[in-house]
Amino acid sequence: MLASLTASLDGLFWFGAMLIPLVFLQRFLHRELQAVLYMLTRHEAVTQGLFALLFFPGVFLHEVSHYVVARVLGVRTGRLSLLPQALDDGRLRLGYVEMAASDPVRATLIGAAPLFSGLLALAWIGGRHLYLFPLWAMLREGQYSLFFRGLRLLPGVADFWLWFYLAFVISSMMLPSASDRYAWRTFGLLLLALLAVAVLAGGGDWLLLYLAPPFNTFLRTLAILLFLSVALHLALAFPIAALRWALSRLTGMRFQ
Repeated sequence: MLASLTASLDGLFWFGAMLIPLVFLQRFLHRELQAVLYMLTRHEAVTQGLFALLFFPGVFLHEVSHYVVARVLGVRTGRLSLLPQALDDGRLRLGYVEMAASDPVRATLIGAAPLFSGLLALAWIGGRHLYLFPLWAMLREGQYSLFFRGLRLLPGVADFWLWFYLAFVISSMMLPSASDRYAWRTFGLLLLALLAVAVLAGGGDWLLLYLAPPFNTFLRTLAILLFLSVALHLALAFPIAALRWALSRLTGMRFQ
């Protein structure tokens, strides 16, 4: 049973394999960008304002996703803010939504809303404007010459840099924050308990036959979209790191 379940949920592995590097790349790029902006402006408040402005489309979608899903699920909401705010611990909060406490299921859905809205936006931009899915198909099928030829032609697509920017900032802001994930452990334990009860009641074969395949397909789709986000972050990681290094050499400023 366990072996069959593992084989049926390989999408879970690929989802994690894409999510982990995305988390590290997001943090790396945000840190490098803030360092670049500070070396250019020499003013902390201006740096924070420019950083917030740069990522505003992603912040907007993130917070509005929380707000809309909370209202749909019947959770009371308060103030919605899209203005940057420096916290006492040194972190920069780009936005927030005030909402009442709710049960673990609704809290989990509200917390995960930005991830799914961000992936949907990335799928739309990538498929309709950046033609990333044909490129992914070429890469998957081993058509490397066509793949690299397609990459070279991408900058010639109409409004390429606008769509590239939107895809990057949205995918870079879609990851749930620590406060978004506070109910996920409880929800996960409840889900595992329900699955255990179903298996003990004799429903394991039914789960493998009818539930595991569509769920695995769903996870694989998410993994592909996360891969596209990782590719966007990687495309910017080296140029921004190089710019930060050059500015550091010119200004003599160092950042940890």
